[in-house]
Amino acid sequence: VWKERGIRGGVCVEREMMKMVVVMASSTPPSFSHSMPTPHKWSSPPFLPIPSQILVLSSSGWAKFRRGNASVIVQACVADQKDDRFSPRRHMLVGVGVLATSFLVRIGNALAEKAPKGFQAVLDNFDGYRFLYPFGWQEVVVKGQDVVYKDVIEPLENVSVSIIDTDKTDVHQLGSAEEVAAALLRKVLASPSQKAQLLDSKEKVVDGKTYYTFEFLAKSSNYTRHALGTVAIANGRFFTLTTGANQRRWGKMEDRLRTVVDSFMLMN
Repeated sequence: VWKERGIRGGVCVEREMMKMVVVMASSTPPSFSHSMPTPHKWSSPPFLPIPSQILVLSSSGWAKFRRGNASVIVQACVADQKDDRFSPRRHMLVGVGVLATSFLVRIGNALAEKAPKGFQAVLDNFDGYRFLYPFGWQEVVVKGQDVVYKDVIEPLENVSVSIIDTDKTDVHQLGSAEEVAAALLRKVLASPSQKAQLLDSKEKVVDGKTYYTFEFLAKSSNYTRHALGTVAIANGRFFTLTTGANQRRWGKMEDRLRTVVDSFMLMN
């Protein structure tokens, strides 16, 4: 039994059962992205754990698996509609579960070992970024964001990553750190009802890639959010990570939030 809902033009399949039967419809193993080695021998046991999210990104069978804090892109075979084991209208992703699941478990274990105390790590091999977030924050789905983690008790304490296409190859082509940050506050990061104030902006270079980082306030009638952000460009895409907290909790959260924003790195 599957429950489906649309996300970014694809389908997010949420786990309703802990296990499913995998039927191999082809002797050819799925093709994996460069971050995942192709197996020498493809085999499947009759039952396997289902990753917590499967994002079907294209009709050709490419799917992005997310389990815990790790994700990987795989390509699935589509069952032959003429096979009498399947109804004519039923397409199944087959042959991806064993390797994807075990690979994600290994990534998750490795990330847990590398994350500093009090933090958990996110590694997205498909989109090519990684960052840390405070232990205990929960992943939530927010339209227009690639990923979001937040504190369920203090919802203003969160981190999000958004990705949009761009024809630029470097953030310098968009302007200075102050200009880019001001434009984001004016157009994206603060609502029309909020009064935004840019507190600081600066540039850093890591492994030859330029990042703009900035600090700002977004003031509403009943609260003020104190936030940090960082932006960078890679492979024709503009990445924005933002994190923050209610102003009344800034003194307690500042060090942790600065760790989050400083940890954001592009891998491509």
